[in-house]
Amino acid sequence: MENARGQLILFLKNPVLLSCISSWFCAQLIKTLIKLFSGKVHSLQELFELLLWRTGSMPSSHAALVSSLCTSIGFRSGINSDIFILSLGFFLVTIRDAVGVRRANGIQARTLNKVGRMLKEKELMDFSPIKEVHGHSPAEVAIGCLLGFFIGLAFSVLK
Repeated sequence: MENARGQLILFLKNPVLLSCISSWFCAQLIKTLIKLFSGKVHSLQELFELLLWRTGSMPSSHAALVSSLCTSIGFRSGINSDIFILSLGFFLVTIRDAVGVRRANGIQARTLNKVGRMLKEKELMDFSPIKEVHGHSPAEVAIGCLLGFFIGLAFSVLK
């Protein structure tokens, strides 16, 4: 039992894990503060949703997390390690998804909702809106990547 507790403590102190959690949380915090100061937060519930799990907006928390992961693994294991190559692949897939696939899905859903509302107004059909997934602009992803890189660098250098 003592060994399991020791392993858990080592896991929770792992610089790679801490850099990932910190970069994600910092991105969510920045995103929340931007929305809060621009008057786009209307309730305490919305504030907590933004802080904990809402996606989209500046900066990308997905990009920050995978950038931090890749950076800290690169420093700890070396850029020639198999685990770094795996994290780099994960980084590239995540970034491509954030900027491409999820953004395109969000634009498509917005268009379908607009067409559906118009058809409903003309009483041609019943319509229930579909969920609009929020992807990221290239700038939101780039800022998230930079944030994650510097946090991963800090956890790697300042350990």
